[in-house]
Amino acid sequence: MARLLNAEDFRGAARKRLPKGLFEYIDRGTEAELAMADIRHSLDRIKFRQSVLSGHSQCDMTTELFGHHYPAPLIVAPTALAGLVSYDGEVKLARAASRLGIPFCVSTQSVTSIDDIRKGAPDAELWLQLYVWKNRELTWQLLDRARDAGVSTLVITADTPLSPKRDYNQHNGFSVPFVPSVRGLVDVLSRPGWLGSVMMRYLMTSGMPSYAHYPAEFKTAITRDAVAQDVQIESGLGWDDIAQIRDRWSGKIIIKGILSEKDAVQSVKAGADGIVVSAHGGRNFDVAPAPANVLPGTAAAVGEKIAIMADSGVRRGSDVLKYLALGSRSVLVGRLPLYGLAAAGEDGAFDALSMLMDEMHSNLIFAGAKNLEDFKKNAIASPGHPQRE
Repeated sequence: MARLLNAEDFRGAARKRLPKGLFEYIDRGTEAELAMADIRHSLDRIKFRQSVLSGHSQCDMTTELFGHHYPAPLIVAPTALAGLVSYDGEVKLARAASRLGIPFCVSTQSVTSIDDIRKGAPDAELWLQLYVWKNRELTWQLLDRARDAGVSTLVITADTPLSPKRDYNQHNGFSVPFVPSVRGLVDVLSRPGWLGSVMMRYLMTSGMPSYAHYPAEFKTAITRDAVAQDVQIESGLGWDDIAQIRDRWSGKIIIKGILSEKDAVQSVKAGADGIVVSAHGGRNFDVAPAPANVLPGTAAAVGEKIAIMADSGVRRGSDVLKYLALGSRSVLVGRLPLYGLAAAGEDGAFDALSMLMDEMHSNLIFAGAKNLEDFKKNAIASPGHPQRE
């Protein structure tokens, strides 16, 4: 395999490795995919001030979050079905993150359960992303499992009241649970390496992969429809539900999917410890504003009261730094470690994240910064810098 030097190299390797249906599920957006283009444009227009003759060749990227110090302001974002990208994929992501000293956020819709991820990555700092299910008792049981697995932080996804419209999934015959189709079968057979090393390993061990946190009954045809109602994402989730979770969860709570100052302020009132200014990577609401455009106003409104994080569209280390310069304390990265995972397993995910950190360091040196706080004081030079909404 050719040496992978940037995000597009990793993406290309993932495209060659994965069935088309799975790759596009990871890679693409929703509806007309306008949001993805908007996110990219919002980041590309931001420029940094360059400072020469700074007198140093190193920059300290250490960041503090919730009383912990990390070597870089990065978090591996929760991504559904990472275990299909590579066998035991969630465990491999957790190990890669642990090697770099950053947190890994497990998805509610992971192929491997939080319990088994903890067994496979005992030293990882695990967070759990929560989709609140219609059956609250099942939701509370998942929180108990997370607590028993040593999860420190709960990330509540608040921007997905229903499944978004992704036509390409239907065109590709991609669904979970998997529904056999000629198109899907041909797609899988076109990637024999993935078929043998991922799908066949599951079929020979644990069976057809599905969402590991769902109850066992979900995997049986006779009761699937009834149980599926219980584990549907709660479409009527409200602030009262956040308060209820706050009463049940003693660790940190982050609300993910905030794109307005109003909701950021309400998050503070609800007792959240942090928020993620996020457009879900352009995968949910195709006419949502780009996070870079609302982040400065959000930071001005609640930055002194709550930890602000951001995500969506990160391809280069400079993208991470742009979110930091606009007011984020840390940045979640989703697609890029998945590309690395597809390309070369745990080492591929590690390499993709390491590449991102190297690019961050390089950009900070060109900007003449000694550390992140020094950088953020006077980072943005572009006159097109997003304004407060």
